[in-house]
Formats: sequence, structure tokens, C-alpha cells
Amino acid sequence: MLVLSRKLKESICIGEDIEITILAVEGDQVKIGISAPKSIEVHRKEVFDLIQQENENAAKPVSIDLLHAFLQQSRKDDF
Repeated sequence: MLVLSRKLKESICIGEDIEITILAVEGDQVKIGISAPKSIEVHRKEVFDLIQQENENAAKPVSIDLLHAFLQQSRKDDF
């Protein structure tokens, strides 16, 4: 992990397209601004972790019993 010190209004550049700027320091809270292309998703870590978990859950195979029950219910709903 790279650790950098920055003062208010100072920035850090990541590659050519991403700039992180220190906007405010209030007590133990630091507000940052992130400039990045729209094609790059920017999330808080806890949100990113939730997205990753949901993606993993969606990629898991469905059990045959659950699929069978779903198909039976769908047939009932059609009539």
C-alpha cells in the first residue's frame, strides 16, 4: 500500500485519468473529491463489497429442486 500525505486542496493522480483531491478535513473526517471518466465505477468500499457478494451469489448454480419447484409454479400460474 502506498501511503501519501496531502494537505487541503492538494491532489493525487492515478494514471492519466483519475485525480483525487482533499476537499475538507473536519475532525476525524476527510472529504475527498474524485475526478474520473464515467466509464470507471467509483464506490465506497462497503458498497463495492456488497456488489461483489451479490455478483457471486448471482453466479452460483441454482439447485435442481428449486428450479423444478419454480417450473411447477410457473405452469400453475399459466392456467
